[in-house]
Amino acid sequence: MNAATPVVELKQITKRFPGIVANDSISLQLHKGEIHALLGENGAGKSTLMNIVFGLYQPDEGSIEVNGKPVVIDSPNKAIELGIGMVHQHFKLVEPFTVTENIILGMEPKKGFNIDYKSAAEQVTKLSEQYGLQVNPHAKIQDISVGMQQRVEIIKTLYRGADILIFDEPTAVLTPQEIAELMDIMKRLVSEGKSIILITHKLKEIMQISDTVTIIRRGKVIDTVKTSETTPSDLAEKMVGRNVTFKVDKKAPTIGETVLKVSDVVSKNKDGISVLSGLSFEVRAGEILGIAGVDGNGQSELIEAITGLRKIDKGSIMMLGKEISNLPPRKITEQGVSHIPEDRHKHGLILDFTVSENLVLETYYKPPYNKGGFLNAEAINNNAQKLIEQFDVRTPSIETKARSLSGGNQQKAIIAREIDKNPELLIAAQPTRGLDVGAIEFVQKQLIAQRDQGKAVLLISFELDEIMNVSDRIAVIYEGKIVGEVLPEETNDQELGLMMAGSKKRVGDDRG
Repeated sequence: MNAATPVVELKQITKRFPGIVANDSISLQLHKGEIHALLGENGAGKSTLMNIVFGLYQPDEGSIEVNGKPVVIDSPNKAIELGIGMVHQHFKLVEPFTVTENIILGMEPKKGFNIDYKSAAEQVTKLSEQYGLQVNPHAKIQDISVGMQQRVEIIKTLYRGADILIFDEPTAVLTPQEIAELMDIMKRLVSEGKSIILITHKLKEIMQISDTVTIIRRGKVIDTVKTSETTPSDLAEKMVGRNVTFKVDKKAPTIGETVLKVSDVVSKNKDGISVLSGLSFEVRAGEILGIAGVDGNGQSELIEAITGLRKIDKGSIMMLGKEISNLPPRKITEQGVSHIPEDRHKHGLILDFTVSENLVLETYYKPPYNKGGFLNAEAINNNAQKLIEQFDVRTPSIETKARSLSGGNQQKAIIAREIDKNPELLIAAQPTRGLDVGAIEFVQKQLIAQRDQGKAVLLISFELDEIMNVSDRIAVIYEGKIVGEVLPEETNDQELGLMMAGSKKRVGDDRG
C-alpha cells in the first residue's frame, strides 16, 4: 500500500430500508492520520453509513476497501479484526462493572482458568496514559461522569487494536470543557497514526478539528471539501439545502406576572448531601429565563424538583401563586407545566410506542382521547397527523415506533406534544442537544414563539451560545445555588464562564 492509498474507501454504497433510501450511492475516502468529518442533518444517513463500515448493517450495493483491499464487513467482530473501532453516540457500557471489566468484555485475558484482571488493568492504564485519557481503571461506570464514560469507550476500541476510529456524535452529551478535552484526545490519536471519521452536525467543531468534510443530505453526497477552504455558512447551506441564519430573531419581551417562583429550595440526595442548596429565582410571563452552568451543578435536580420527580426538603415552588412542590407529576402538569426533558430516550418517549401514542402520553386519559375508559384511536390518530404536519416531524407514518425516528425528529415530536398542551410554563432542558443547525433553528423559534404568546419559558442548556442568543435573562447555577443573574446584552462568554466556575458573582439589574 502506498501513502496515497486510503485506509478506508467506500465505493457507491447504497442502503435501503422500507420506504426510504438511507444511503444513495455514497463514496468516501479516509486517509491515514486524517480527521474526516461526516456532516449532515439528523436522518441524513450518517449513522447508517458508519454502521455499515462497522459491520452492523450490510450494504445493498457498493463495496468497501480497507488499505486498498476489498473486504466484506459482515459483523462488528470482522470490523475489529480489520482495525476499525466505533465510539457510539449512546454508550454500550455495563453500569455496575468497573472501567477495566467493560474494556475487556468479550476479550478477557486469562491466567489459567481465571481472568487476569491485574494485567488487564495495567494495559488500560498504559493506553490511558499514552493517549492522555486519564481514566481510573478500577472505577465503576455508574460512578463516573459522561465524559469519562466516553473515554472508556475510546479505550475499548484501542484495546481491541483499532487504527481507524469512528466517532458518532461524540460531543452531544459533553460539557464545553469536556468537548475541549475530547478535541485534544482526537489530535493525540491522529498524531499517533490513527485515522478518524467524525460524525457530527456541529459546525464549530468541524472547523476546529477536521481536515476534510463530506456533506450528505437525504442520503446523497453533496460535496467533499477541505476544511481550510470552506466556511461554517457554506457548510450549513450544503447540509440543509437553504441559507441558515445563526442569529436568533426576536423582538423585545413583553413581561407579565410571575409564573414560577422558586424560593430557598433545598433538596438532598440519598447520601444526605444537598444537591440544591437554597436555590431561588423566578420566571415571568413573556420571558425566557436561561439557566447557565456546567453539568452536575444541580440542573437535573432542579428540573426534577419543579416537575415533581424529586422531593424537596425545604423551601417552596409556586406556580401562579399556588404551591406545587412535592405534588405528583400529573398534578403539576395539570397546573400548566410542560417539560421537554434533557434525556429524550429516558424521560421523553416510550421508544417502543408508536409516534401517535407518544403524542398523547400525558393526555390519553382525557377526552377526546378517552371515551368511557377506552382509548379513542381515531382522535389519537387525528391529533398525531395534525402535530406531525405542524411541527414537521419526519416519520414514515404515525404508526412508526418512536425508536426508528432520528434524534431531531424524536425531539420535534416531544416539543409538539408539550407545546400542544398550551402550558403557562414551558421547561426546556437541553432542547437542542444532539440536533443539527436546521433543527436547532426550528426548536429555538418554537421557544421564542411560546414566549411571544405570553408564556413563561425556563431554558436549561449547556450550550453557552444558545443561552446567550435565546434568553432574555440569564441565571447562573453553581453547586445547587443561583450565584448571579445577568442580561445577555450586558455579559460575555468569559464572565459567564467565571460565574459558572464559581469564581465571580454578579446580580444583574432586575427589570420587571
